[in-house]
Amino acid sequence: MRFRGKLLGVAVSVAAAVAATLVAPSAAHATDPFTCYIQTADRHYVTAVGGGGRITDTMHTNVSVPGPFERFTKVPMGDLFGHFALRTWSGNYVTAVNGGGLSTVNVPDVLHTDATRIGTWEQFATVTLATGDVGIRTWDNHFLAALNGGNRTTKVFDSNRANLIIPDTAFTFTCNV
Repeated sequence: MRFRGKLLGVAVSVAAAVAATLVAPSAAHATDPFTCYIQTADRHYVTAVGGGGRITDTMHTNVSVPGPFERFTKVPMGDLFGHFALRTWSGNYVTAVNGGGLSTVNVPDVLHTDATRIGTWEQFATVTLATGDVGIRTWDNHFLAALNGGNRTTKVFDSNRANLIIPDTAFTFTCNV
């Protein structure tokens, strides 16, 4: 009888662990200190359209109240430079196409959200600005710019800024959400 009770306890524990992995990503990240909302200079939230997994119409900056598609998990790379990847709600990673250095004048979506693994183009770093906001540096040392400071659904980002010019390059991370 004791053995059957222990076996039942193990089975319940395994079932609970399996159920936890089947929970929607937004619920799984609810208490993760690395899960963040990212706001643009005009205080709109960065959105991975559809939760991620896209190569066109990938990101927006027009949301005033955050939801699950505005949650990004910072995945630290563990290097001396503080590089991290941004995982979307769907579990994909944000990619700076070509590693950065692109403008929406030539490429409508300079960021993609369909990567399934972390490569160099999926790595970013932040630089703290005098305002307390941060600039987001791409792999090729350019900065992301939320065009017009945010509130856009087309031609949303450039990844070609050589300098941190406020307001376009100023972002705020609010983590542990």
